[in-house]
Amino acid sequence: MSRLLTEDEVDRQLAELPGWRRDGDALVAVIEAPGFPAAVALVDAVAEEAERFNHHPDIDIRWRTTHWRLSTHDAGGITQLDIELAHRIAECADAAGARFVG
Repeated sequence: MSRLLTEDEVDRQLAELPGWRRDGDALVAVIEAPGFPAAVALVDAVAEEAERFNHHPDIDIRWRTTHWRLSTHDAGGITQLDIELAHRIAECADAAGARFVG
């Protein structure tokens, strides 16, 4: 199990993750894709990464807008796994032509 990151560690790493923010014990982001098929493709691309990490985000999709929530539930908060997956999600979003909003 990954260890929980300290508040300072989370804040420092969030500085390198534009579009992501902390919401309690989770990292959250909203990403808008060019259209519904692109949003679904983004979710599919992230699903492949999540399987490789064995770490799965909470995802909500509304038309072309996707909402992401990352937390390591068995650790009770944010771990390095969440940070790494956030980076992979950002890479997938960029490749899909999607952008962070909010």
